[in-house]
Amino acid sequence: MEPESQKILVVDDEPALLKMMGVYLKRVGYTVTLFGSSDLAWNAVAPAVGEYAAAVLDATLSGMSAHDLALKLAEANPSLCIVMASGYPVDMSALEAAAPRRVSFVQKPFTADALTGALRRLLGPEETAV
Repeated sequence: MEPESQKILVVDDEPALLKMMGVYLKRVGYTVTLFGSSDLAWNAVAPAVGEYAAAVLDATLSGMSAHDLALKLAEANPSLCIVMASGYPVDMSALEAAAPRRVSFVQKPFTADALTGALRRLLGPEETAV
């Protein structure tokens, strides 16, 4: 599936990083929805969560935890892929059990290529024109 046909939810409470991820993901062709808090993201996206291919979540969100948000998103959309991002070690075992083969982790600080690589590994390779 081409990136431009894939919607990505990005939730991070660090405004500069949130903006940077949005700019880069849009540049490589994804449709991106950005939120600075997990509660705002869930309230806005829940009715249309099935439209999203993936979510990129800061693992240390305040309010609803990123783990809880990820579980709610995965339950509402069984095909949704989840990338957790953190500068700290994160126990991914419960999330991996809830969403097998649909979860990845990127260590902050990460490069744009690392983020894109994690998404592409989960979402599958881009189709190339022949």
